[in-house]
Amino acid sequence: MTDFRATTRRGLAALLAGDPGVLAPEAVFEMMAPVDRVDGTEAIMADVVAPLRAALSGLHPRDEIVIGGDSTRAPGGRWVATLGHYVGRHVAPLWGVAPSDRLAFLRAGAFHQIDAAGRITRAHVILDLPDLMRQAGRDPFPEGLGSEMLFPGPATHDGICPDPAGGADSLRLVERMLGDLHVFDPATAASPGQIGPDGTWAEDFLWYGPGGIGSTFRWDGFVDHHRAAFLAAFPDRRGGNHYCRIGDGPYAAVSGWPSMTMTHRGPYLGAAPSGRALTLRVMDFYRCARGRIAENWVLLDYVDLWRQMGQDILR
Repeated sequence: MTDFRATTRRGLAALLAGDPGVLAPEAVFEMMAPVDRVDGTEAIMADVVAPLRAALSGLHPRDEIVIGGDSTRAPGGRWVATLGHYVGRHVAPLWGVAPSDRLAFLRAGAFHQIDAAGRITRAHVILDLPDLMRQAGRDPFPEGLGSEMLFPGPATHDGICPDPAGGADSLRLVERMLGDLHVFDPATAASPGQIGPDGTWAEDFLWYGPGGIGSTFRWDGFVDHHRAAFLAAFPDRRGGNHYCRIGDGPYAAVSGWPSMTMTHRGPYLGAAPSGRALTLRVMDFYRCARGRIAENWVLLDYVDLWRQMGQDILR
């Protein structure tokens, strides 16, 4: 039996090499800022693939997670979610990011909706341009929080088309965590049901964040290097507005476009509070083990968030 996840993975690699065969003619790509929405195969090749191929010599994907399944959220359908890096020598500007002329690992996360013929009809894609700027020596967030690094692959090295058994349980665990995460103590940034004997997170979980936030370890690190600063800046944030939630083996993935709504009420990563109502595009990938979340990879469209604040961090 053909594995639709593996077929899509091969098609995406061919797409980066210039072959649009994996795309349905009417495909729509919802991209991170400043690219945003791109309609149709011709435009996707011209406005997404061509700039990547010009900027990253030897461009190829280095996948760490490739999972798939039927989404439990509207619009439903079959989806393939991928996480990894686009790798190449950064030789030309990419959407405002000046080249380093050095090897670059561009963090890449994407959710692809697949039709009955196995073609992509819709995709949501976040490429971590702020981290690419950091690699090129021009960090837009010098007041970063956690440790900046490549996204490591899963500790179990089984993220590529895993055995799908248990996927529903993985997603239920993640959904329980997300439901509890909405409520928090402003003084401690604690939420019920996150840690402890009945918690959803493993005691030694690893959390891998995007450029500006970086990666961190355990709940105290998560609070110190991400959550406390985020909640202080956006205390009324509300999330979970997802178009896709899938579980596949020990993995789950969710994404919203946007997922969060919030008001910018405090300083954050060098940005003074603007008082503006903002939205945030989000992608999360999870690995679960023994009934707990062991690893979490997060991509956020911070170029779009800062754009809503009235700032262009790519300049």
